[in-house]
Amino acid sequence: MIIKERCEPIELEIMKYIKVRSTLSATEMKNYSVLLKGYEGEKEFDKWTENLSCDCFILNDLLLEYDHNVFQIDTLLITHETFYLINVKNYDGDYYYESAKWFTLSRSEIKDPLLQLKRSDYLLQQLIRSLGFPNYSTEALLVFINPHFHLYQAPMNLPIIYPAQLERFKNKLNKQTAKLNDRHSKMAKLLISLHKTTSFYTQIPDYDYEQLNKGIVCSSCSSINLNLNKDKVVCLKCGCVEPVELAVLRSVEEFKLLFPNKKITTQMIYEWCAVIKSRKTIRRILRTNFKHIGYGSSSYYVSD
Repeated sequence: MIIKERCEPIELEIMKYIKVRSTLSATEMKNYSVLLKGYEGEKEFDKWTENLSCDCFILNDLLLEYDHNVFQIDTLLITHETFYLINVKNYDGDYYYESAKWFTLSRSEIKDPLLQLKRSDYLLQQLIRSLGFPNYSTEALLVFINPHFHLYQAPMNLPIIYPAQLERFKNKLNKQTAKLNDRHSKMAKLLISLHKTTSFYTQIPDYDYEQLNKGIVCSSCSSINLNLNKDKVVCLKCGCVEPVELAVLRSVEEFKLLFPNKKITTQMIYEWCAVIKSRKTIRRILRTNFKHIGYGSSSYYVSD
């Protein structure tokens, strides 16, 4: 039972829009690629959890805090006896383990992913106890989801699930027959209520309104090269066709995400969409879908 769905990280969503409307530096592009690959790996693991038949709660993408320490959990599986804390890695290629360190085959050392796992496991245990649930054990696991990943020289006792072991791990979980009870439900709801929506570790590049290219982003290929054809917008890159109103509303949501402190006005959205040449059309769409506040040039729109 999935009781907390996974959402695309706000940091990744923002960087996707900036990438379309501006040029990312090499460092920013690297950060974007890492974020995107990580999210794709987590979504792949979500597909795997859909095949679980044991009685469990699945809490995705938790950002929690204990004693002023923030920690992140990709997936928390709550079964009758155990809380499985799972961090998913989408590494591909060959790596090796030596003297408790991780390296690429070119001998470049990488950050040990087990350190974050151990930290999160410790903090989760402390948090669970502080909430009045001392009798539940945790098991922290690092899951490598990409079938093209291999780790040489790894000790057998590392808390790792390799791609070839995922099926056996699923079978192990599905053999559990004990049912969840009200205490498990209470615990799951408590953890969700403690989820923090804002990360302190975001690496969003600096940007401002004037520097970003204006226009409507294609909902299919993310191109910004669109034309208006009567009541439709047409992507010149992939041919995707979308009603004007839906395209404008998507653009308003993008604008709100990128500029949460700016007011939504007819003029601002008219400039932001660019391809829509009629302010009257923009005004009609905003008035239909948002609450109109104020009068004249100082008026603006808010969500109902």
